[in-house]
Amino acid sequence: MDDTRRFALLSLIASPLLRAKGQEQQNPSRQLPVPPSPEEDRKLPNGKSQNDAIAKAAHEQALKDTKELITVAEQLQDELQKAGSYVVPVSSLKKTEEIEKLARRIRGRLKE
Repeated sequence: MDDTRRFALLSLIASPLLRAKGQEQQNPSRQLPVPPSPEEDRKLPNGKSQNDAIAKAAHEQALKDTKELITVAEQLQDELQKAGSYVVPVSSLKKTEEIEKLARRIRGRLKE
């Protein structure tokens, strides 16, 4: 008797699952659309590659940051030369922090 109960319970559970499985196979239009692969290059409205545009913008920003880094480094050098020996102005410490920040930003862009 236990076997018949198990069989009845199993058939009650399995029948809706099998029907749902059959409906999925009969109606393929209900399947989710496949997203484009990340390797696929998208085009901008002007027809150019989106990846190329992003890379160009990152390159230009890296050049801008590099120029700023050089400017701040030269300012630091001038401050240290004017300060004399054994004296370090507080503004020089702030400039070194700014140099580190710019260097990290440039390195991050170049790694992308």
